[in-house]
Amino acid sequence: MPASDLPSHASVVVIGGGVVGLSTAYHLARAGVRDVVLLERDEFGSGSTSRAAGGVRAQFSDAVNIELGLRSLHTFERFREEFGQEIDLHQVGYLFLLERPEHVAAFETNVALQNELGVPSRMIEVAEAKRLSPLIATEGLLAAAYSPTDGHCTPESVVLGYASAARAVGARLLRGTFVDGIDVDGTTITGVRTNRGTIATDTVVCAAGPWSRAVGEMVGVDLPVVPVRRQILTTEPMAGLDPATPFTIDFETSFYFHGEGRGLLLGMSDPDETPGFKLQRSDDWLPRLGAVIERRAPAIGEVGIAGGWAGLYENTPDHNALIGEAEEVGRFLYATGFSGHGFLMGPAVGEVLRDLYLGCAPVVDVGGLDVRRFGTSAGRPELNIV
Repeated sequence: MPASDLPSHASVVVIGGGVVGLSTAYHLARAGVRDVVLLERDEFGSGSTSRAAGGVRAQFSDAVNIELGLRSLHTFERFREEFGQEIDLHQVGYLFLLERPEHVAAFETNVALQNELGVPSRMIEVAEAKRLSPLIATEGLLAAAYSPTDGHCTPESVVLGYASAARAVGARLLRGTFVDGIDVDGTTITGVRTNRGTIATDTVVCAAGPWSRAVGEMVGVDLPVVPVRRQILTTEPMAGLDPATPFTIDFETSFYFHGEGRGLLLGMSDPDETPGFKLQRSDDWLPRLGAVIERRAPAIGEVGIAGGWAGLYENTPDHNALIGEAEEVGRFLYATGFSGHGFLMGPAVGEVLRDLYLGCAPVVDVGGLDVRRFGTSAGRPELNIV
């Protein structure tokens, strides 16, 4: 895009073109906010969104996460009708496999809270878990938690749907435009500097994922977001694979898998991974992954690997998102630090940021996710993070 095409002014500048940023731009413009401009330094969804596993769920341990996940799940369910975009949603359920008594007790508490908030999750016996996910070996398992309306869809398609819808309601979306700095006069934002020029504005929304800490530093706001590499593999076609196989998670190890075409998509966290913007694949974690597969789903070990990729989690100290408006400088809003769950919460978070901008009560009360929580307590840890 030539510099001459850069708008000179915007009511709001959204930094980051993943699902969170695009959902925010769409909801702002749809609400009648004029001159909404979104900046993405690469292609839309090219950061963490396009490298996600695609899971969508409402099975969390904290009420605000349950509500954000559930509200977003409802959007994914009607996405094709509302946005005219097929996202290949498979509501095959999420299945958490549990082998420690304390985890079983915690998930029983979680399920009770989820049920209160409208999530149809339930605790199930190991035999039922095996029927739902035939690939698993049940040795050591005590119970499982399952919700049938969870599942997975295609992140790139969600990005396309939001981008098209945002443009249709008047938002301006700019690719290949990265932010060099944010100008502040006292406590007032006055402009956003880019590689193509400066946009005058008094409002910025930071939805920059793993890069959010650097954006916050531009206005003197500490957003404690740390990038950590996570890797995903896809398998070759697997004979006899049940297309209804749920998104299955071995909670003890974080190993997970779900159907992907005629094969599987799978992954697992690496406890030896160090923070950093590392997007290249590494084989260092494969022996540990292989050992877990051999124990929990040995049939997967007989299938060849077709491909894979690496992406970045945007972790916070308590693995909960940062959503709010800065105290240090006016009209700096942020939604980041989702610790691997920004994609699945993106639809609802866009609505929340719209409400915060307009000064309305948010559709979900996110007061507890304000970054200032770290100045008063140790945070509010989310248990259901993998």
